[in-house]
Amino acid sequence: MGNELIRMSAAELGSAIAAGQASAVEAAQAYLDRIEAVEGSVNAFLHVDRETTLAQARAVDARRAAGEELGPLAGVPVAHKDVFTTTDMPTTAASRILQDYRPPYDATVTARLREAGLVVLGKTNMDEFAMGSSTENSAFGPTRNPWDTSRVPGGSSGGSSAAVAAFEAPLATGTDTGGSIRQPAAVCGLVGAKPTYGGSSRYGLIAFASSLDTPGPFARNVLDAALLHEAFSGHDPHDSTSIDAPVPAVAEAARRADVAGLRVGVVKQFSGEGYQPGVLQRFQESVDLLESMGAKVVEVSCPSFDTALAAYYLIAPSECSSNLARFDAMRYGLRSGDDGTRSAEEVMALTRAEGFGPEVKRRIILGTYALSSGYYDAYYGSAQQVRTLIKRDFEAAFDNVDVLVSPTAPTTAFPLGERTDDPMAMYLADLCTIPTNLAGNAALSVPCGLAPEDGLPVGLQVMAPALADDRAYRVGAAVEAALRERSGSDFLSGSPYAV
Repeated sequence: MGNELIRMSAAELGSAIAAGQASAVEAAQAYLDRIEAVEGSVNAFLHVDRETTLAQARAVDARRAAGEELGPLAGVPVAHKDVFTTTDMPTTAASRILQDYRPPYDATVTARLREAGLVVLGKTNMDEFAMGSSTENSAFGPTRNPWDTSRVPGGSSGGSSAAVAAFEAPLATGTDTGGSIRQPAAVCGLVGAKPTYGGSSRYGLIAFASSLDTPGPFARNVLDAALLHEAFSGHDPHDSTSIDAPVPAVAEAARRADVAGLRVGVVKQFSGEGYQPGVLQRFQESVDLLESMGAKVVEVSCPSFDTALAAYYLIAPSECSSNLARFDAMRYGLRSGDDGTRSAEEVMALTRAEGFGPEVKRRIILGTYALSSGYYDAYYGSAQQVRTLIKRDFEAAFDNVDVLVSPTAPTTAFPLGERTDDPMAMYLADLCTIPTNLAGNAALSVPCGLAPEDGLPVGLQVMAPALADDRAYRVGAAVEAALRERSGSDFLSGSPYAV
């Protein structure tokens, strides 16, 4: 029965458990066995505790037996990015500086997963402190892409994307600061969404860039992503940036899957030089498909998007420089060189030198420089002005169209090690995703085929205005349904890790 449960979508599995056709314990057991079978090749997880997972599943079954009304995903396993605090598992943010750290409280996203009855399988690998686009910056080794284990799974949420793509979990959480859900979703052939900023709580999320970080879902189809989105989103008084408004009806939109009459804008700036031809080919086919389903397609120019990458790599490192100052060896985590002869300042310096990896150090240095008194206006201040221009470009575009579309990433998954010595090449992986983070809007990536050059997944990005997340899901679901009807099978059936 294990493989049968693993082949189900999250929605199907939740329904089967609710109907008594399976139990949460059986579902958890099936996925734990799958993790044991394939994890050695993928390295998606940093922590899995079979007994803790099964105890969670037994508790869900007991709640249902007691007559408690549970949500549609009750009993469904989920992989949890290791940047959300968890009281029953370590939370390391894939950094040596937090190795074996056990938080005293659950993140709001964690707590809401538990309330909804989802069963946390374990904590997934990531780029250290969510800084990267390949999950090669983890202190605990890189994660591999299940479509081709010589290639990256994207980042920073690459452990979560690889876990879902390898059928080690039906759902996963991630965080999106500059594309860290959408880009790994695209290169692993998954659905990944960045909710409206403030639509999902950052409380208990180890901060990278506080004005950008956004928790969101990974899934193998649009409806599953929407159900997970609804399960952990909503206003949280613990988060001062949380929006006090209803969660957009994303599951309803995913079931609607209709684009007739919608105005779709193709972003002019996201094409041309630097884009893999096969990515552009699949993207254009998706645009043609939308038009054939009744959408009105127009080209839209957003000139400030050309400067988004530069602005992001001043704003995000500046916020990271401030946020990571708290890791000082004085209260928790790693402490190096404390032999009784050194001052607190020396211990802090030695700990940070040993505990942070090269990419984290690079961004701390860059951010500290951008915030320094002589350069603040020239760098950080100017970047914030560009951010305002990007918001205005989005506002102008959404006056004329309902959603914007683009490739999610300029290329398919690149080989492990190819960009580790070239930070600028690595940063270009987020070229299409960053503007949405700077503006705070909603966006979603949905698979749109395989690139003919290498047979690897390509993602279509759908961008929507703030609090109009349902529009992105509606378009994504329509594309998904049309492509499934055309091929006669689910997209992931072509993966070497298909069950």
